[in-house]
Amino acid sequence: MNDDTTDSRSGDAQEIDLQLERISRQRASLLARHQQKLTGLMGTREDLRGVHAMADFVDDAVRWTA
Repeated sequence: MNDDTTDSRSGDAQEIDLQLERISRQRASLLARHQQKLTGLMGTREDLRGVHAMADFVDDAVRWTA
């Protein structure tokens, strides 16, 4: 196998790893922001409790960890 081909493939793998790492960090950031906004909304709008089970679950989970 040619060294250039090996270097190119390892470079591609490194690039993919960097992209996956960036996407993973972005997802974590968006998840945290979404949870924060949902908790704020549920705190100001008590009438929304019970409308969506997942929203209630996230709100309760965030409150228990605070």
